Amino acid sequence: MDMIRLATREDLAGLLALYRELRPHDPELSVAQADNALHELLTNPDIFLIVVEENQQLIASCMLGLIPTLTNGARPFAMIEHVITNSHCRGKGIGTRMLRFAIDLAWKRNCYKVMLLSGMQRVEAHRVYEKLGFRGDVEKGYALKPEWYLPVQPDNPN
Repeated sequence: MDMIRLATREDLAGLLALYRELRPHDPELSVAQADNALHELLTNPDIFLIVVEENQQLIASCMLGLIPTLTNGARPFAMIEHVITNSHCRGKGIGTRMLRFAIDLAWKRNCYKVMLLSGMQRVEAHRVYEKLGFRGDVEKGYALKPEWYLPVQPDNPN
């Protein structure tokens, strides 16, 4: 049976393993860098690092960030990022349950909306998000990344 909970410092190795699967080309962090970054996340009252544990191993994670605002009655909005379920555990509803946990947490914190961005190619993930009630036709999302971050494009012969 899996357990959904908030991450702790002891989850560092499991989180790094999941993130390697999600983002295999990310630069590798030193143990000290990773530990410091995790400490900052865990001590920020507006960040919730959610994990799913099964047999003492992390099998899924996502991050929920709350952003305060002066609009909508000064209610915050929430952003879900870095959604990952171990490839061997997909198709079992684990990610869906984890995302429901994150959404419920956002509603309990009085958020007026929950957003997430997903890579255009992640069609299977989009189906999960839509089943949870996320809609791609309500608002249009845009992402801006620095030029050095974008994947190298092959030369265009034209």
